Amino acid sequence: MNKIFKLSAVLFLAVLTSVPLRAQEAEGESEAVYRRSSLYPVLLETNPVFDDEDVAELNKLVMGSYGKAPFPDKYNDHRLEHVSFKLTDYVNVSSEDLKDDDGDDQKGRKKDQIYIQASEKFLQEKDVARGLVAKWFNRQEDGTFDMSMIHERGSYDASAMQVQLATGSIRGMAMLKDAGEELIKNTFVVVNRMKFVKNEPIARAIRDISYATANQLANEIAKVATKAAADALYNTTKDGYSVWTVSYLYQLEWNDDITNQFYMDMWMDSTSISEERKVLFDTTDIFKLSFVGYEKSKSLVLFSVGRSKEEIIQVATIRNIDRTYVKLQKSYDVFKTKTPIVSTDPILAKIGMKEGVEKRDKFEVLEMVVDKDGMTKYEVVGTVKVKKKDDIWDNRYDLSTEDVDGGTEEELKGTVFKGGRKIMSGMLLRQVK
Repeated sequence: MNKIFKLSAVLFLAVLTSVPLRAQEAEGESEAVYRRSSLYPVLLETNPVFDDEDVAELNKLVMGSYGKAPFPDKYNDHRLEHVSFKLTDYVNVSSEDLKDDDGDDQKGRKKDQIYIQASEKFLQEKDVARGLVAKWFNRQEDGTFDMSMIHERGSYDASAMQVQLATGSIRGMAMLKDAGEELIKNTFVVVNRMKFVKNEPIARAIRDISYATANQLANEIAKVATKAAADALYNTTKDGYSVWTVSYLYQLEWNDDITNQFYMDMWMDSTSISEERKVLFDTTDIFKLSFVGYEKSKSLVLFSVGRSKEEIIQVATIRNIDRTYVKLQKSYDVFKTKTPIVSTDPILAKIGMKEGVEKRDKFEVLEMVVDKDGMTKYEVVGTVKVKKKDDIWDNRYDLSTEDVDGGTEEELKGTVFKGGRKIMSGMLLRQVK
């Protein structure tokens, strides 16, 4: 209890702003509490060697398109100073090490380990984990912190937290723990690697591997069938170009031990400046990023009349980045987003093709509640489905699309869902695997 009281006193003057915790009524309309995860995307720059000068030039357009991609609207923007880094600044590799894997899974995994090694060295050298924590608490040059971002993104009732912390309330401490679980812990870094490739060499290599496998078969009929299947696959995949994206996902580590050490030993506001606490924050090794996993996507690029190559590649590149994020969300629950329901007649949410929504997809309907100790819980109150393809909102990036965040009051945009009872605007949708 002494620790709780001490921590309460330290944070008493840190609580400045007041934002309501639950859905509120503003000018007669319901506004949902919507706690997003926070994201810091970084580009891993490589210098691939191309035999074809035209492909090398097109690859430059891909890299340029990355900088034009809008920030993913389902996440809070938690970017730091460095938006990209070069592979060769962090690992010593030869062009042979980075040569296309041509469908060889083992070679592909070996290459990914090189990129992961470079990514982790960058994250450590640039002290990214510490930077993410510093941004969460609005750290100033003198080492002081405040809770303004916590209140803004978490919609915590700052006035109530102030009273509870000042009195050493267990609920006040629970609110701090809740902020860690709901906000800080859900902070991610995604390292993106991209490349523009010709389809034919990859398709040919895959066919050659299939041929080699077929030649080992004793049964002549099976051998012929395997080669025929390989030929068919080659003919359907050899034409054109593709944009490839690989995204490596990292999560900021945040637990009770880190919380206690941070608040007890390093926290200070403008009324209690301490050089010792400043040095402790600058030198501690408790802030870390853990590797979650990675996903890959590729998009076919079809050049057509009416748009320049640059425009076509830009759309393909940005859509492919979105597609990779969707795959990360489906593979790793910690990265999965929640989306508020904006209308109940019909049931409508601002989520669509960009987020990978497909016909017959099922979503849980969640109601955010706060228990007696101040901890946030998400209770499943129903399920909804996408019944028809026509009900899915096409919110994918396009040069002609000026507003993909959802229309005016007169014309709400989003995907229409069916099912569920007693559903209200402001409840959240989370996709079921």
